[in-house]
Amino acid sequence: MPAVALVTGGNRGIGLGITRQLLEDGFAVSVLATREEPADVLAELRELAGADDRVRYVRGSVADPADHARYVQDAVDAWGRLDVLVNNAGVAPSVRDDILDAGTESFDRVLGINLRGPYFLTQTFARAVLDLRGPLDALPDRPVATIVNVSSISATTVSTNRGDYCISKAGVAMATQLWAARLAPEGIVVYEVRPGVIATDMTAGVTEKYDALFSGGMAPMPRWGKPADVGGAVRMLVRGEAPYSTGEVFHVDGGMHIARL
Repeated sequence: MPAVALVTGGNRGIGLGITRQLLEDGFAVSVLATREEPADVLAELRELAGADDRVRYVRGSVADPADHARYVQDAVDAWGRLDVLVNNAGVAPSVRDDILDAGTESFDRVLGINLRGPYFLTQTFARAVLDLRGPLDALPDRPVATIVNVSSISATTVSTNRGDYCISKAGVAMATQLWAARLAPEGIVVYEVRPGVIATDMTAGVTEKYDALFSGGMAPMPRWGKPADVGGAVRMLVRGEAPYSTGEVFHVDGGMHIARL
């Protein structure tokens, strides 16, 4: 069997870019998403994979722990192994409110999907990997499994009209460190991929704003990022070619994170 990757939100935007890259690398990929099966997208992905049985779609929410177990078990039943988890699914606030005016409903929704969801899906995935693997006699030279958390430049860059989103991504950064430390003795490595401004449907409504910011020098690379840029970063990290590294942050932001005068 090919190596198996689970990609939450892997049917659109950044997640779709990641799914495509992993299929090109020979992975079998299972997507978790809340929408009805997108027949056109799945047809494209299965053609890319060259085999219908290398792509699965599970309808569910990363915010629901019951869906976590169902999602992971579906992959185990189909393929008998687990190699990669990409925690990509996330949402922006429904309304960008100043933090002086923002309410609890949006805060709970954003943190439930962006932080609590991947935190506990990681727990479910890691336990399943350990059950499949069995006891270790010695730590292997290559990772038993790889977990990638897709966060955001907003983990460290303040936007006072979407504080809930920033806090959720800062939490993902800490969750990466926590899981990296806990799972390293088990042979599981954990990374954070931190995108900047990526052209997706989430950012479509603020195109004019970011066009102006890029023109004004917001990033050393004056262009929008693409889902394939993030997919390429994930592709590098899940190949197992950095077996003595874990907890690392990989920026995909055109250099936005570089402090400049």
